[in-house]
Amino acid sequence: MAAFLSKLPLVLFLSSLFLHAALAELVCEDLPKSVCAFSVASSGKRCLLETLVAGDGSVKYQCRSSEVLVQKISEYIETDQCVQACGVDRNMIGISSDALLEPQVTAKLCSPACYNECANIIDLYFNLAAGEGVFLPNLCDSLRSNPHRAMSELLSSGNAAGPIPAAYPPATTASAPSA
Repeated sequence: MAAFLSKLPLVLFLSSLFLHAALAELVCEDLPKSVCAFSVASSGKRCLLETLVAGDGSVKYQCRSSEVLVQKISEYIETDQCVQACGVDRNMIGISSDALLEPQVTAKLCSPACYNECANIIDLYFNLAAGEGVFLPNLCDSLRSNPHRAMSELLSSGNAAGPIPAAYPPATTASAPSA
């Protein structure tokens, strides 16, 4: 009993730290690099890993809050299981829809282990795909039925206008029979 009483102050101190951590808000800027990417702060803003060049020229990593507000998710650090299932990288700097152009990444995102179990990552890539004019559920359905066609549709989904100036008449070409 005396041994327990001598350790009681230490137990109470450690308990108070855990209680403080449980009541504290999740702030992106306080997160370590190892869990920054794919986390969501208490404010509902996504966390992004960014680089910071110090005065001596060295590069350091810093977790920052983005301006992207996530609906229905807050105070969330993505699990290692979802990071692995979805084929994403916690060391990714910033966030880009370019990953959707990689067939391996898109296949992992659309896999049942990711798509059905990792709502945070799917929400992020759903919004990135939408920014490119692509509806992620349709892309995933296409990948399951015809992976090559799905990737060509994704590559041709850009919203940018062609380089032909309006002053020139459209070129006439013979139309090929449709497949």
